[in-house]
Amino acid sequence: MGAEVTIRDAEDTDRERIREVLLAAYEQYSRELPEERWREYRDNIARSVDTSGATGWLVAEREGRIVGSATLFSSSIVAYGHDMEIESPIIRLLAVSPEARGQGVATALLREAARRAKEAGAETLHLHTSDMMASAVRLYERLGFVRATDKDIWNGSVLVKSYKLLVQEAELLKA
Repeated sequence: MGAEVTIRDAEDTDRERIREVLLAAYEQYSRELPEERWREYRDNIARSVDTSGATGWLVAEREGRIVGSATLFSSSIVAYGHDMEIESPIIRLLAVSPEARGQGVATALLREAARRAKEAGAETLHLHTSDMMASAVRLYERLGFVRATDKDIWNGSVLVKSYKLLVQEAELLKA
């Protein structure tokens, strides 16, 4: 299983390692998307590390090495640049380095995001994903996230599915 995972706020000096983790984690989708679409997606992911607007950027560390990250936003307008009528925290770009998968890193990041959302008085924590991210969808559902179909969006021909966690009732926070 490996050493314990520590979740902390990212620091400016973490940017390059976060970018490496993001790109390594999302590389598996290069086989799912047309080449041009993948390049666009990869470039957006790489640039995300340098954009502002996030209320928090979490990193997961194991033995002093960053093995995962996630970004938190206060609302859909901040997270996506358009109003989807989500006025509660949104988690984006959840990533775990390939060598650390299956070891509880994503769960620890999601637990911390949910804890922060609850602490802020939010009722829900939202995220968006797609069918190509099947293992992530299974994790979200296992942890208590439920579909919020009214917040789904289309990105080209890809349905980006919305999920939410009721943080005040979340079993994820009772573990």
